[in-house]
Amino acid sequence: MPRDANDLAPAVPRPVDADADARIVPARHVGRWVATAGTFVLLAMVISSLTTNARWEWSIVWQYLTWPSVLNGLWGTVRLTLVAAVIGFGLGTVLALMRLSPSPLLRSVSWTYTWVFRSVPLILQLLLWYNLAYLYPTLSIGIPFGPEFLHFGTLDVIDKFGAAVLGLGLSQAAYSAEIVRAGILSVDQGQHEAAAALGLPRRRQQRRIILPQAMRTIVPTAVNEIIGLVKGTSVVYVLAYGELFYVVGVIYGRNQRVVPLLLVAGIWYLVLTTFITVIQYYVERHYAKGALRTLPPTPLQHARWTVGVAWTRLTGRPLPTGAPPSYLARSSAASNVLTRTRTRVSAGADGGRI
Repeated sequence: MPRDANDLAPAVPRPVDADADARIVPARHVGRWVATAGTFVLLAMVISSLTTNARWEWSIVWQYLTWPSVLNGLWGTVRLTLVAAVIGFGLGTVLALMRLSPSPLLRSVSWTYTWVFRSVPLILQLLLWYNLAYLYPTLSIGIPFGPEFLHFGTLDVIDKFGAAVLGLGLSQAAYSAEIVRAGILSVDQGQHEAAAALGLPRRRQQRRIILPQAMRTIVPTAVNEIIGLVKGTSVVYVLAYGELFYVVGVIYGRNQRVVPLLLVAGIWYLVLTTFITVIQYYVERHYAKGALRTLPPTPLQHARWTVGVAWTRLTGRPLPTGAPPSYLARSSAASNVLTRTRTRVSAGADGGRI
């Protein structure tokens, strides 16, 4: 018998409701959790070692941390760093401009200075400046190969502090010159041409257009050099100048508490480096105004918005106004999940799977 017309019609699959079985599955970050756990264990081991080992002698560390002679040595380190940095980067900027000058004489003098002072070890330079009175008992100001107008004793001018400043500052100038020169060369050539097309004097071009843009490249490397200069002041102990490391060495030479006194010096160096790093952040943020549309948040803004994100996740309240889009995305509870959809499988009239 013939089949009914309905039996000959093709089977129509039933619509599948994709949203019926859709569910939100948190993204799995196995590597992140393993790294976090391993880091946490290492930090716990370090903290346990620092707190349970009595040979660190933390009581002596806290006793000498604010000792008057230690603070005097700290001030000596700060003073050396400030004066040497001013001399180094001031002279380094002049040397960098000389190196970029069309004059062959200026380029040759700048290159020779950089070559000599980068080749001679710092400790050797310090000792040479300290013994300058042996070569020149008196110094004078006058016309070369002509009359002299002013005489003064070398030891009256170059004492321990003077020798340390000359050694650190003049050595730093050689490295600073290359840093400043690299920053100037990093500025697009079109900026030089545009400044010249405006009819600006060359000095004003460098001061108002080229150097502000070059600072974005100069600042990070220059701050590294200043941090190295802070730690490099410890070499001045060969001159018996009362900076931080020399004072600490004198103290532990008397009481034989070597490790606690070295920790005292290490803590103060860490404080100075942290202070310089904070200044670096704000200086970089200042010179980034012409390169970034949105400036990076300050540490206070970062802390406030991070707390706001955590509070939003706990209470569901909106994030405080003024937060950047990255923090708004982090405040969303679904920002770290993936959506996985399972499709329902049904059988057709002909036994096939749909």
